[in-house]
Amino acid sequence: MKILPNADKAVIPLEKFTEYVLHPVKSNGKAYVFKRVLGYDLSNAGRLIENIRRNLTNFEAIPKGDNGYGLKYEIIMELLGESGRTAYVLTSWIVEHNNGETRLTSSYIININKRRIGND
Repeated sequence: MKILPNADKAVIPLEKFTEYVLHPVKSNGKAYVFKRVLGYDLSNAGRLIENIRRNLTNFEAIPKGDNGYGLKYEIIMELLGESGRTAYVLTSWIVEHNNGETRLTSSYIININKRRIGND
């Protein structure tokens, strides 16, 4: 199983969640789905980040090519949320060429058969 490069040092910006993924206005439906399915919202965004970080090496990192700025990866993780329910969360990552930093670029809940839930 291929693990995300530099997973132990991966950067997961809180602002990615508070200003976008879990933001009820800016998230294009992602915030609603995270709250409804896993019980995450702006008030517990840090716990979602901890959950992702804790599970980062438990699932395969799928290479998605080079966008010119770095190597992209996708990890689909099955997470147990604050609600007591589980869901598949697709996380996207980049390993930047200029500094070698591994950073989260996107995150959303998917229906494993249909790939994405919510508007986007």
